[in-house]
Amino acid sequence: MPIDPAKAVAAEPRSAEISWDHKDVQLYHLGLGAGVPATDPDELRYTLESRLHVLPSFATVAGAGMGVVGGLSAPGIDIDLAAVLHGGQSITLHRPLPTAGRAVSTSRVAAVYDKGKAAVLVLRSEAADEDGPLWTSDASIFVRGEGGWGGDRGPSERLPLPDRAPDADVERPIREEQALLYRLSGDWNPLHADPGFAELAGFDRPILHGLCSYGMTLKAVVDTLLGGDVTRVRAYRTRFAGIVFPGETLRIRMWTGDGRVQVAVTAVERDDAPVLADTLVEHA
Repeated sequence: MPIDPAKAVAAEPRSAEISWDHKDVQLYHLGLGAGVPATDPDELRYTLESRLHVLPSFATVAGAGMGVVGGLSAPGIDIDLAAVLHGGQSITLHRPLPTAGRAVSTSRVAAVYDKGKAAVLVLRSEAADEDGPLWTSDASIFVRGEGGWGGDRGPSERLPLPDRAPDADVERPIREEQALLYRLSGDWNPLHADPGFAELAGFDRPILHGLCSYGMTLKAVVDTLLGGDVTRVRAYRTRFAGIVFPGETLRIRMWTGDGRVQVAVTAVERDDAPVLADTLVEHA
């Protein structure tokens, strides 16, 4: 079997120094669609260095996402990258992210689950600077065709939607060139830029990065329900339930209660096809 679960989980963590500055943060925010309108004081917090704050989902690209890349090349893992899907993402914030910093990012395979027709790798990345921990990030990676060895199926974290109208319902357009801009933050997969590659993967045109939808959704929650205060976010998780194309529109519905915002994200132009599901923002 190309995945040896015991060997993968037991492997020594991999560490690397990462760094970022205000330009990396601004580029990431612009890749999420920030800056419209360009002179809006609320948007300037994402785009102007003298007012800059950092959306916590920036942790997924700081240092170009070393945790996922390192995890897929860990001992005990020998897989066809064409069989890999990003199934889910979570971040736990230990304190607000600085606009510029240096940190050590340590990545490891935290778990391997047997889903029958697929394996799920939980790739954990932990970042800390000289002042202590910054964030812990878990990426759930589905590997098609690698399950069935009789291992632990892992947790099921489905979140049924509340049986009431959402507390907020907003739409966020995805610009035609947004995937081209977002990929400059470190995800160079041609699936998001090259029509020929996208066709080979089964799509009629390039698709938006799932982590771009992830960041756009968190920005909408912060701006709509958290008073624009990124420091209130404590944790954020989602399951990638479907694709979205540049030029389409995200519909983001939010339900609040007890320090949590539950979110459902769909593609407006395709009859509200699911994009993100089981999505939860925990906040102060």
